[in-house]
Amino acid sequence: VQVEEFGGGLVQSGGSLRLSCVASGFTASSYTTNWYRQAPGSEREWVASIHSDARNTEYSDSVKGRFSLSRDDAKNTVYLQMNRLKPDDTAVYHCSARVPFLTPTNYTWGMGTQVTVNS
Repeated sequence: VQVEEFGGGLVQSGGSLRLSCVASGFTASSYTTNWYRQAPGSEREWVASIHSDARNTEYSDSVKGRFSLSRDDAKNTVYLQMNRLKPDDTAVYHCSARVPFLTPTNYTWGMGTQVTVNS
């Protein structure tokens, strides 16, 4: 039961990136997938969630209107489309899925992918 993030990189302010969260060992569409981020010296911050009903998504105020979630069930992958990026969006982005009874902690976390936004 794992998730792995892809798609981070360096982008100019105002640019876009799309992050992927690839799930293995479980069906992503049956669970809630979350994105978090953590900047150096800062607490981990919740960014967005997509529930089993993919029409049900939630976003933090800091990204609402700029980021959007989607899911490709055939690829077992959740995407975080990030538009109008700002330097404050610079962080390591982690994908996490709430998977009750599938892991000892009921969650699985990826190692993260770095997003750097230059001003």
